[in-house]
Amino acid sequence: MQGKTMKRFHKQAGIVAVDGGFAVQLDGRGVKTPVGRKLEVPSERLALAIAGEWDAQGEVIKPYTMPLTQLATTALDRVGPERAVITDQMIAYAATDLLCYRAESPSDLVAVQTKTWQPLLDWCRTQLDAGLIVTTGVIAIDQPAASLAALRARLDGYDLWRLTAAQAACSASGSLVLALALTEGRLTGAECFTASNLDEAYQVAQWGDDYEAADRRAELQRDIQAAADLLALLP
Repeated sequence: MQGKTMKRFHKQAGIVAVDGGFAVQLDGRGVKTPVGRKLEVPSERLALAIAGEWDAQGEVIKPYTMPLTQLATTALDRVGPERAVITDQMIAYAATDLLCYRAESPSDLVAVQTKTWQPLLDWCRTQLDAGLIVTTGVIAIDQPAASLAALRARLDGYDLWRLTAAQAACSASGSLVLALALTEGRLTGAECFTASNLDEAYQVAQWGDDYEAADRRAELQRDIQAAADLLALLP
């Protein structure tokens, strides 16, 4: 999604240390989020990366080319003030997690789903104490309340920035398990996207692709990688 653009109004971006982290500045002035909060982040590396996104802009500022800036403003403007709502939405993904709904056929798709997804569900059960039930088809099943509670407890233990990364990955991948695996370092950004895209990749291999679907996949891949990049830059 390209979204809005605006004319570049600054010459140089920089950062400055503040209590609890680092603030991003444009020509010596602090950057504000869309709702007016100061754009302050918890690590110098993240602040420098965000400043780099601003410096990389040409005559026109294109926010969709600034994924770390967008994630930082999302953290400050939305995830922080609405943490309980965000967590509820993520648990709703777990209740119908992508990894729990397997194809009945063809056998080669079933095999690749099992090979890729089952180790992640096993990890979720053993490391997060959240065993989830697997089914075939698309009819929704109820997941164990204790498992959903364990996943909620894990999310509650994340700081604002890790929760923001997890939320972005969850939304893009359609799976809380994948988002947690990314956040916990079990998967890379590329691995998370590949696991989330198994079904569509199979269909493309069988029937070919179209540009709209390819653009949508590229957008989701960028979102997942942005979440991975944010995690890598946190203290």
